Parts: sequence; C-alpha cells; structure tokens
Amino acid sequence: MKQFLNKLVSLPVELWQSRKLIWKLAKNDFKTKYAGSYLGIIWAFVQPVITILVYWLVFEKGFSAKAEMFKSGVEVPFVVYLTSGLVPWFFFSEAVSSSTNALIEYNYLVKKVVFKISILPLIKILAACFIHVFFVGVLLVIYLLQLIYYSFCMFVLVLAMSYTLCSVVVFFRDLSQIVAIALQIGMWATPIMWSFTRVEGHKIAVLFKLNPLYYIVTGYRESLFDHRFFWQDTGMTIYFWAVTLLLFAFGTFVFKRLKPHFADVL
Repeated sequence: MKQFLNKLVSLPVELWQSRKLIWKLAKNDFKTKYAGSYLGIIWAFVQPVITILVYWLVFEKGFSAKAEMFKSGVEVPFVVYLTSGLVPWFFFSEAVSSSTNALIEYNYLVKKVVFKISILPLIKILAACFIHVFFVGVLLVIYLLQLIYYSFCMFVLVLAMSYTLCSVVVFFRDLSQIVAIALQIGMWATPIMWSFTRVEGHKIAVLFKLNPLYYIVTGYRESLFDHRFFWQDTGMTIYFWAVTLLLFAFGTFVFKRLKPHFADVL
C-alpha cells in the first residue's frame, strides 16, 4: 500500500519539478505545430472561429435557432450560447486527441532513459490550453466590450458636441451657463434616476428616446444586467450614430469657420 501511494505521489512531484521544462516544451509544441505555414499560429484560432461561424449560420439562419432563455430570465443570443458550449468542447477534443499520441510523437524523447516521459501528455494538454484560454477570454471580453463600446459612443458624442460648444462660447460667454442648466435638465430627461418602463408604451417615450444619452445609459444597464447586445437594437444604434455623426460634421464645420477669429477675440 505504501509503495502504491509513493508511486501515486511521485507523478505530481515529477510534474512540479519539471514545471519549467513543461512550460518551455508546451510553448514549443504549440509553435511548431503551425511552423512553415504563412499564417503560423493564427491557424490555431482560425479553424475554431470558422467552425463556430458555420454552426451559427446552419443552426440560426438555416434551422432558425432562437436565443436561449435561462431560469434567471436572462435571454442570451444563440451565437453566444453556441460559443459558450463549443469553447470547452474544442479544448477537450484537442487535448484528448493530442495527448493520446504524445508518446508516439515524442518517441525520440521516450528512448532517452534520463528523460521524464511522464511530462509528455501534460505538454500536449497545456499546448491545447493556449487556444482554450484565448476563447474563454473572448467570452469574457464580449461583455466587457459592450461597456467599452458604450464608453466609446459617449466619448464620440461629447467630442462631436464639444467642437460646436467650445467654438461658440468664445464669442458668446453666456453659453457656459446655458450648458450647465441644460445638463441639469438633461439628467432628468435621461432615465438615470427613474425607470424607462414607467413611460414605455406612451407617446412621450419617443421624445425620451430622441435623447442620444438614452441609448448610452440603457446600453450600460443592458450590458451589465440583461446581457443584451447593441446589435440587437439596430434602429437605436443607427439613430445614435446618425445623430452623433451629424453633430460631429456640424461641429467640425463651425470650428473651422470660427478658428481664424479665436485669437482676435481671446
């Protein structure tokens, strides 16, 4: 029994003692697998992505697969639901198939008496892990990107407005006071302190939606709590960017027209 336990413990000990060598060989295994091709290790990510796209097109577009509703009431788009299932499967299938042939592939190391061949399957599994970690990161980033996207929307909107405001205020100093009042009103005209569901369905709801900040504030909340994606509300997305780009174009025009006079007035 003691001998059996010693043998059982010896394997994890060997793996721990060889951790630096395992890491080095795993990275080398991952790189050499795609060595010689023009795109190199990019192929490791291209194949799973294409597979996901094909499944998505077949099931959602071909078989009309719908978004999945979870017990919590959260509705997740089918492509995200599909990816969350395929990501662990990709790792499992790649790790099992590659580790199965580990000793055969590294037969030249097996023949070396001094080499600890117990690390070979782990090398293959760790190499498969690189792709898995990437796709797990993608799943996490999908929701993070939502927040980055809406932050970017707000950044561009403010920039678009600022060119007009900073140009005009040079000639009309009272504008800064008007902007301060408008911001106070704007906070209440945007569903920040109150829920938009209270006015949804009423005619006045359309007026609130005309406010570009409605799109951003609602987007932040839906990203964090409803897991809803911006492309699911195509109409509001198009409207927001149309307004923002028009404001940016107008602001650029005003700024360039007034720019030669800034130094004289200031």
